[in-house]
Amino acid sequence: MARGQTGTAGRRKANGAAEPAGKPNAPDKKELLKYYRDMLLIRRFEERAGQLYGMGLIGGFCHLYIGQEAIAVGVQSVKTPGDQVITGYRDHGHMLACGMDPREVMAELTGRSGGSSKGKGGSMHMFSTEADFYGGHGIVGAQVALGTGLALANHYRCNGKVAFTYFGDGAANQGQVYESFNMAEIWRLPVVYVIENNQYAMGTSIERSSSETHLYKRGVSFNIPGEEVDGMDVMAVKAAAQKAADHARAGKGPYILEMKTYRYRGHSMSDPAKYRTREEVDNVRKTRDPIDHVEELLEELGYADAAAMKAVDAEVKRVVADAAEFARTSPEPDPSELYTDVYSEARA
Repeated sequence: MARGQTGTAGRRKANGAAEPAGKPNAPDKKELLKYYRDMLLIRRFEERAGQLYGMGLIGGFCHLYIGQEAIAVGVQSVKTPGDQVITGYRDHGHMLACGMDPREVMAELTGRSGGSSKGKGGSMHMFSTEADFYGGHGIVGAQVALGTGLALANHYRCNGKVAFTYFGDGAANQGQVYESFNMAEIWRLPVVYVIENNQYAMGTSIERSSSETHLYKRGVSFNIPGEEVDGMDVMAVKAAAQKAADHARAGKGPYILEMKTYRYRGHSMSDPAKYRTREEVDNVRKTRDPIDHVEELLEELGYADAAAMKAVDAEVKRVVADAAEFARTSPEPDPSELYTDVYSEARA
């Protein structure tokens, strides 16, 4: 059944700041500082990736996650070892939130042998079973069926694991999504569908491309519960993700979370984003930025001052600079790698 909205979007002050969290229900200091660093890591990493792309060091497509950091960090904060994560092609943030080495992720973007997929996956098709990350997929909506398959494996093995399956507002209109919903509910599969609604599917606004713009309701006809969440508020994301994961892990079947978010950059690096105004983007940055929101919480709760947060940012920038240098200097894959990782040998 469709459910109400979770988040602080309706509790913002006129100047865009969040209302005080209140001491009794305040988040843990260590937890909030970790979210702050993780979100900053994604932001600074993506900014540097954009620079490397402009320098010609990253080829092909490159879809940046800037503005959406609270979703990957918040959702994956409730992940337990063995839970799977699978997403589309805007995937760098998810990789970092899974704990993948920034060096390996950046080197994969530049197509180097030091990359997580030996330079053969690139921006859209990275993979790391060690981090429970099952891709990066370039075909719109393809990962939804694959994520449902991961959940079927969990169900078959009775291992108590959950498949976190991400897709965007554009992919929400793909037919395979609804086939997956139907099977997931019939078989009560442990999957959490996370719709990252950043308002624009490539160059088309959701209002122009979707007859039902409240995407958390898309599961109603399949009897899948859904919830709309402020995807710019990492604590709201975490709370909703925990609820959804508990639901799926308890054998109650799938759950849909629609994360209302916004991407600051174009659909990809080749997109000038002329379908929206600069004023629209600037307004979101000023009033709803997910990292600014955490900074406000840290100050209000007395967890960190401006100097402490600048120190965190400086440390993150060093990590990203090191990753960029590694990505630039790591050797290119040997030509023999063209013939590896193509097939998997079956075992008797």
